[in-house]
Amino acid sequence: MTVRTAHRRAGYVFVAPFLACFLLLFLLPLGYAAYLSLFKDQLVGGTVFVGLDNYARALADERLIGGVGRVALFFLIQVPTMLLIALVAALAIDSGLLRLANTIRLGIFVPYAVPSVVATLMWGYLYGPDFGPLAQLGDRLGFAAPDLLGDGLMLPALGNIVTWEFVGYNMIILYAALRTVPAEQYEAAKVDGANAWRIAWHIKIPALRPALLLCLIFSVIGSFQLFAEPNLIQRLAPTVISSAYTPNLYAYSLAFTSQQVPYAAAVSFLLGFVILVVSYIVLAATGRRGRR
Repeated sequence: MTVRTAHRRAGYVFVAPFLACFLLLFLLPLGYAAYLSLFKDQLVGGTVFVGLDNYARALADERLIGGVGRVALFFLIQVPTMLLIALVAALAIDSGLLRLANTIRLGIFVPYAVPSVVATLMWGYLYGPDFGPLAQLGDRLGFAAPDLLGDGLMLPALGNIVTWEFVGYNMIILYAALRTVPAEQYEAAKVDGANAWRIAWHIKIPALRPALLLCLIFSVIGSFQLFAEPNLIQRLAPTVISSAYTPNLYAYSLAFTSQQVPYAAAVSFLLGFVILVVSYIVLAATGRRGRR
């Protein structure tokens, strides 16, 4: 046995535990879910094979379409706001002009370490129209505080929670990307008379394009998989957040409340396809813009 063959076999040995876990915990459950999506539970006749009927039903499901449209609107508003805040924070910390920059960086990142459940419960308490501090402050000052859990402000309220949670995560990615830019580029720009604004616009932001694209793709996946926040806020506003408020919440309700597991599997696969298509569109659009 040659040295090359021995090294190759050693590589397979090291990779084997991961491949086994990937197969058992991801591929097999995914395949089983795809298998279940081809069936339907009936009161008479039990479980019967229906082929792609569940997918056809999901494509015409107004509740699912409404949920997808809602999270798409959430993505279009929340993600640019979050990435803009993260970009400004990363540029400010990297500029070296801030005092206590390390403390500020840690303070922005700390909310990401807070579990989503805890963060949602905390903000739900602040939003509360009856017991929340904002409502109590409005009562003391003699004006009616806006109902942040009402139908008109629910989506911005959820966007605020998600932004608070993930600004620090995206900021760290962008800041790490900034630290890889050679210092010689900054020195050459200063010699040419560029100020801090020109350096940020012409050197730092173009260098951040790959990192921004990575953050954007992660945000696409996270937005369309929105679940924990609306699921917990639903307890405070059951008339505003329905069981189909987001696609993930709808699939969960179908599987564990309505016991429609095959249809829930079909809804989940369609949601995955939507995420794949949107991610591809984002990659294609940013790639075309980068080539220009």
